[in-house]
Amino acid sequence: MSDMPLHNKVVLITGGAKRLGAAIAHKLHAEGARIAIHYHQSQQAAESLANVFNQQRERSAITIVANLNEAQLLPSVVERCANVFGQLDVLVNNASAFYPTPVGSITETQWNELMGSNLKAPLFLAQAAAPYLRRTEGLILNMVDIHAQRPLVEHPVYSIAKAGLVTLTKSLARELGPEIRVNAIAPGPILWPEHEMSSELQHEIIDKTALKRQGSPEDIARAALFFVKDASYVTGQILAIDGGRSIGW
Repeated sequence: MSDMPLHNKVVLITGGAKRLGAAIAHKLHAEGARIAIHYHQSQQAAESLANVFNQQRERSAITIVANLNEAQLLPSVVERCANVFGQLDVLVNNASAFYPTPVGSITETQWNELMGSNLKAPLFLAQAAAPYLRRTEGLILNMVDIHAQRPLVEHPVYSIAKAGLVTLTKSLARELGPEIRVNAIAPGPILWPEHEMSSELQHEIIDKTALKRQGSPEDIARAALFFVKDASYVTGQILAIDGGRSIGW
């Protein structure tokens, strides 16, 4: 195991139980990392994933439950991870609320929820994690969105929040360097939203990519591994994994 590239590295992934978070967790764990899987409502999925990891390597995964919209809880999420594993090397801000908010129907509750998970929580988690990450010359990796660059129709609040997360990524890179690197991944058509989307709309989105195909969670996981393992001189950068969607529109 000592030959594994991420041997004994500790990674905290918010929303790590399902979808892209789980794909990143699988990839980094396979490279030797110990994983803290944060979840809010996906207890069964989180515990199942942790069990899989712990069967592969003893004491290599834990779960942490928290509502990321409750800012006062966020330091305890970081502290639990560091207390169990003794360190923190990587914070992946992956958890994200996503749903439409057409102008004319936006509520303050929607604003608070979308801003909370997509922007406020990454900021306060980064702030709590910074003292631990300085000791390990670690990394903060934010999951943004190509629609931070060009807003998604009927999703203004989500788009604003992700645009804020792009700027937060660059701001933190300046604030936390030289010890801590801060970067982001901007997925394109990788996974479709959990709410229903027509096959016609999916085809239209894919047709607007340069590569004319949908990506996979593995594409995102490989990008995350690059930032963790191979990008020691990269900070403040946003990497679009979108098949060229963001160059066409």
